Amino acid sequence: MQRRKFLRTAGVGGASVAAVSALAAPAVAQSMPEVKWRLASSFPKSLDTIYGAGEFFAKRVAALTDNKFQIRVFAAGEIVPGLQVVDAVQNETVECGHTASYYYVGKDPTFAFDTALPFGLNTRQHNAWVYHGGGLELMREFYKEYKMVSFLMSHTGAQMGGWWRKEIKTPEDMKGVKMRIGGFAGQVMSKLGVVPQQIAGGDIYPALEKGTIDAAEWVGPYDDQKLGFNKVAQYYYYPGWWEGCAALSLYCGEKAYEALPAPYKEAIAVASGDTVSWSVAKYDAQNPKALRELVAAGTKFLPFPQPVMEACFNAANELYAETIAKNPKFKKVYDSWKPFRNEEVLWFRVVENTFDNFMARQSAANKL
Repeated sequence: MQRRKFLRTAGVGGASVAAVSALAAPAVAQSMPEVKWRLASSFPKSLDTIYGAGEFFAKRVAALTDNKFQIRVFAAGEIVPGLQVVDAVQNETVECGHTASYYYVGKDPTFAFDTALPFGLNTRQHNAWVYHGGGLELMREFYKEYKMVSFLMSHTGAQMGGWWRKEIKTPEDMKGVKMRIGGFAGQVMSKLGVVPQQIAGGDIYPALEKGTIDAAEWVGPYDDQKLGFNKVAQYYYYPGWWEGCAALSLYCGEKAYEALPAPYKEAIAVASGDTVSWSVAKYDAQNPKALRELVAAGTKFLPFPQPVMEACFNAANELYAETIAKNPKFKKVYDSWKPFRNEEVLWFRVVENTFDNFMARQSAANKL
C-alpha cells in the first residue's frame, strides 16, 4: 500500500519507476478477461492420480493466469459418462475433456495413437514421438475433423496385464474369456478368442464381482488397489503389452480454444506439460508400495507366458496390416509411428535396457 502511494506522489524519477513497475507487474493479466471452462473427465474421483491429473492441470492454468482462467473438473458421470467425453467436447457440451483416446477407436482406429498401441512405445518414447517426432502435428491434423485441439496431458507409465479369474498358461486359455479391455487392444484380443468389453473405470468392479466379465485391465497397482480389484480376481498378470505407456489427452473444443487470448492458450500448453511430469512421477512413487501390499494380501502376480506374448504380438501385427490396408488416416500416422518406434527400441536396447536389466538382476539377488 505504502509503495503504491509513493509511486503516485513521487516526482519525475518516481514516475519513471512507476512506468517500469507497470510493465513488470501483471498488468497483462489484469487486462485479460475472466474465462470459465468445464472439463469432463473419463475417470472417477476416487483416483487421485488419473482423475487428479485434471485437477492439477486446472490449478496450474489458474496460477498461470492470475486466476482469471478457471477450469472446473467433473468426474465421469457428472456431466457425461466416462466413455463419451470426446462427444461432449465435439458437441460443445463442455469446453474440454481429459480422456484416453483409444476409447474412441469405434469412430476411427487412428484415435489409438494418442494413448497407446499394442507393442508400441514406452512413456519416454511416446513423449519423444509427440514432441519431437511429428506425433502432435499428425494427431492435431486428424482431430480437425472432430473440431478438437489436442494436448498430451498425463501418463500412467507402463501398465499391468490385468486381473484374471483363472490362470493363463497358453493362448488357448484365453478363448471365450470376457475381458474389459479398451481400444485397439480389444481387437487384438478378439483374434485370440477373447470377448472384449468396453467398460468405464468406475463400472469395472461390479462387472467383475457379478461375473459379467472374467477379466479386466485398468492401470497398475496403485489405482487397481484403490478400486478393489484384488477382492474379486486372484491373478494379476504383467506386462500390459497393449500399453507400454498410456498417454491421456486433453481435448479442447476448437471454437472455445480459438476464442482464448494467446496467453491463455500458452497457459494450457504449459500446464498440460507440467501435468505430464506430475502424473508420471506420482505413479512411479505410489506403485511400489501398492504392489507390496497386494502381494501381502494374497494377490498372485504372474508374467504372461512367452507363447501368449508371441501369439499376441503376431495378432497385433496382423491387425496393423489389415488396418493400414483399409484406413488411409491410420496408415498416415502409422507410417510415422512405426519407424520411430523401431529406432527408439534400438536405442533403448543399447543403454536403458542394459542398465535396467542389470539393476533388476541385483534386485532379484537381494543385492540392493
